[in-house]
Amino acid sequence: MKEIDFRTINTVMLDMDGTMLDKYFDDYFWEHLVPEMYSKKNNIPVNKAKEELFNLYKAHEKTLNWTDIDFWSNELDLDIPALKEQIRHLIEVHPNVEDFLRVMKDMGKRILLVTNAHYKVLDIKLKKTKIGKYFDKCITSFEIGYPKELIRFWQEFQMTVPFEKDKVIFIDDTCDVLKTAKEFGIKNLALKLKASSMKPDKPCPDFFAFEDFGELILIANRYR
Repeated sequence: MKEIDFRTINTVMLDMDGTMLDKYFDDYFWEHLVPEMYSKKNNIPVNKAKEELFNLYKAHEKTLNWTDIDFWSNELDLDIPALKEQIRHLIEVHPNVEDFLRVMKDMGKRILLVTNAHYKVLDIKLKKTKIGKYFDKCITSFEIGYPKELIRFWQEFQMTVPFEKDKVIFIDDTCDVLKTAKEFGIKNLALKLKASSMKPDKPCPDFFAFEDFGELILIANRYR
């Protein structure tokens, strides 16, 4: 895929989980910690808890419920925000993310965080990582009313935070989200590989892809 010409870009839009932050935290939380707590609460084996939970997760994919920790607290009768705080030490920023954000600031780009994460989770993660200072605005799907996988998100988002489709770059770790952004008409799209430091990538050859934000810094510096 053709690399991005940063001279044509005035706005950088980035996803959070998996893109800037190691998705290991979220995978461990939902695949291990929550099932353990759910099994104890309901006095069932962990493998049975995982089976029940994974089916429930699947039923709410690509909806606002998927990342709504208040919904899951009520649904599972667990204090999801408190459990996230319990393992907040596992929240880590991917290598060279902060350097990339600094370079974008130095180049005068507007920087937007665009995430499906619940605002309570956003608050926890920005406090832990200290990267919030780089963003001109943070937008959650809960503010817009739709998840990023739906074209309606992008329609509403552009009305809320105006941008020119051919002058932004949107970076995400999820193919389905990038495909919807492409359908909406965003010209410059980039896929962050190695979303989790502990899991292999799923193939997605449709987009410009990179493993480390250091690669984007090198590209950006060629177009200063």
